[in-house]
Amino acid sequence: MPAVSVIGLQWGDEGKGKIVDLLAGNADYVVRYHGGNNAGHTVVVGTKKFFFHLIPSGIFHKNTTAVIANGVILDPEVLVAEMDTLIKEGINLSKKLIISPRCHLILPYHKKLDAAYENARGKKKLGTTKVGIGPTYSDKVSYNGIRVYDLIDWKDFCSKFEFQAKIKNKILKTFGVPPVNISKSLLRLKKLRTRILPYIKDCFEVLNDAVRRKKKILFEGAHGIMLDLDWSPYPYTTASNTIVGGINTGSGLPFKSLDSVIGVVKAFTSRVGEGPLPTEITGRLAVALRERGGEYGTTTGRPRRMGWLDLEALRFSCKINNVSEIVITKLDILSGLIDIKVCTAYMLGGRKINYAGCGYRELARVKPVYRSFPGWIEDISEIRTYSKLPKECRNYLEFIAKFLDVKIKFASVGAERNANVKMK
Repeated sequence: MPAVSVIGLQWGDEGKGKIVDLLAGNADYVVRYHGGNNAGHTVVVGTKKFFFHLIPSGIFHKNTTAVIANGVILDPEVLVAEMDTLIKEGINLSKKLIISPRCHLILPYHKKLDAAYENARGKKKLGTTKVGIGPTYSDKVSYNGIRVYDLIDWKDFCSKFEFQAKIKNKILKTFGVPPVNISKSLLRLKKLRTRILPYIKDCFEVLNDAVRRKKKILFEGAHGIMLDLDWSPYPYTTASNTIVGGINTGSGLPFKSLDSVIGVVKAFTSRVGEGPLPTEITGRLAVALRERGGEYGTTTGRPRRMGWLDLEALRFSCKINNVSEIVITKLDILSGLIDIKVCTAYMLGGRKINYAGCGYRELARVKPVYRSFPGWIEDISEIRTYSKLPKECRNYLEFIAKFLDVKIKFASVGAERNANVKMK
């Protein structure tokens, strides 16, 4: 180490929150560097379960500082609510939370626009979370964004907010959506501002100085690689770059500072929202897996679409991120299945096609090539030693590692921190 990245290699919901929380015990800093509160991470501490959308999962560890870097877009309401949750748990945030002044803000009109655009698409909706992500990034790249930095000068903030809100209200009127109440919004934002101001600090110097001092830094990916703005089937994407290269743009730390990249892989596939899912499962099996695994969106509560493990897509994810090791999560959910399938290739029009060669139309039409494995009936949730896993389970894991040519660090067999099987 000086720095390690944890990223999800699928369509999100891989269990990154648990893995970050586990590894953060040895980290000095845990950093979020992209996305917003459209991503949700679940952390289990003892008998309590916590859901975070903005604050890095590792903040529960005594000696770990949480950094929300410049690539993150912030909803002040969500941020303060998460801060309150931590304060109620007895965590003193004054020395444990840093927020970059360069973060762009999700404001009330962004959330209204997100819902208006999605409703207007009708049957062609994208399946967004409707929490204002797309419109905020749109404002960012069109020079209409408002940043955390602008909160420092309240008079300047009010001027910018009023100007943007008046423009947005005209658009909302076109869609038949009630406008944003500017005065009430500013009154609420002023209260939230007082809570946020004490944590604003330049992250660039903090992180680069940490590398110089050989401090341990853990970067927490917010979304799966299959949702990357450039490298997934646009427009069924998120609005930020989720690949590991986003660390440089989203935090200011040079890519060369990364010592390793740990990819998190769910033992099967799931996704929330619209868009192609080549290995999708429907019917009773999908329902059973969804219920057993609690596969509902952390942010929206929507039921996740289910599928078999897609190694063709995962091979792409490992290559583009130079993945050093992978962690397999939710392996215990597969217990009891007679037959387990794994996609090893795509066929389209009678020939093989790689994931990277597919747009959303091709991905919707490809025929997965499957390899079947005998399942296991044993409950593996209490197992902690690799050799004690059922032979069928070990065969499944060994095939994944060999196919991807990446070492498996460990396998998660439960939501608790210690529910892990270390590889041989």
